[in-house]
Amino acid sequence: MSVAAIKPARLAKDKQRGLSQWDLMYIKFRRHRLAMFSGLFLIFVYIVILFAEFFSPYPTNEKFGKFVHTPPMPILFWDENGLSRPFVYGYKQELDIETFQRTYVADTSQKYYLKFFTSGSEYSLLGLVTTDIHFFGVDEPGLIFLFGTDRFGQDVFSRMLTGAQVTLTAGMLSVAISVVLGAVLGTLSGYYGGLVDLVVQRVIEFLSSIPRIPLWMTLAAVMPTDWSSVRIYFGIITILAFLGWMGMAREVRGKVLILRSMDYVMAAKAGGASSAYNIFKHMLPNALSHIIVVATLAVPVMIIVETSLSFLGFGIQPPMTSLGALLREAQNVQSVVNFPWLFSPAIVIIVTTLAFNFLGDGLRDAADPYSQ
Repeated sequence: MSVAAIKPARLAKDKQRGLSQWDLMYIKFRRHRLAMFSGLFLIFVYIVILFAEFFSPYPTNEKFGKFVHTPPMPILFWDENGLSRPFVYGYKQELDIETFQRTYVADTSQKYYLKFFTSGSEYSLLGLVTTDIHFFGVDEPGLIFLFGTDRFGQDVFSRMLTGAQVTLTAGMLSVAISVVLGAVLGTLSGYYGGLVDLVVQRVIEFLSSIPRIPLWMTLAAVMPTDWSSVRIYFGIITILAFLGWMGMAREVRGKVLILRSMDYVMAAKAGGASSAYNIFKHMLPNALSHIIVVATLAVPVMIIVETSLSFLGFGIQPPMTSLGALLREAQNVQSVVNFPWLFSPAIVIIVTTLAFNFLGDGLRDAADPYSQ
């Protein structure tokens, strides 16, 4: 039996079972194991960065002057007596006679056991609750640097969580704004056509013709220098959203051009239904799955753009930090060779971007439940 004959048979069977289009999409998405895992992984990542202060052992800008460029401290489960509670060894400094550089070696006489829900520096959780409880830590005078420290002696792991909070939320918020803007303009362009379509498409073509990187840098550079970090953060989100809606608008326009000639839309028009009714009752609901897929695939693009701007010095400014700002510490080969742990923010970007792409692939396949 041909594929063309199988699809109507499946459709009839699914209708008999009373499954909606969204039910069919969920069933097919659930079969995409990699997309399912990526979705769960991203939920975990966003929960962690939402409560970054809780999961960070130290404040973002706390400096440990005696531990500059300290390598990562591994968590150990075995000591001289065999299996043990999780612990880390303290570090002591030694001078390399050949290179005259400061090195750190594990001091087995200093053992600090890992503790959970321990007291530490005070912080404001989500700006609502003031507390000093951290997810993990060690007793004083011990220190724990899971990803080492930077040139100022700041904990890279704590800074990476805070940077991920800024970068990943900026990507999500900018996509959310661009989705609304693109969906509205794309729907209006495709549904009404004529002058509305002409104006929207010419605006899209004009903005698309401008080189992206110089335009982003120019818009970011014109922000007032006396703005606070929070205002710059929302300014960057606005810039990303303003320049990110064109692709969504074109995708939605193409979908609406197909939908507006469907029989049920023509019947609604013939029955006297208003344009608003057709748009909100027929156009947007039927294009929603397509919008979700495009938005999911747009998030990693926005994340990389924000990272690039911050890396070049046009994005998030101190005292706020982002993954791109952290990567400036590893912008030359010598730093990467001598202190490879400074490159860890790039791993977060790569893994998160891949997860969004895998999730988008799964959603794209699920958007057409009857495709093979």
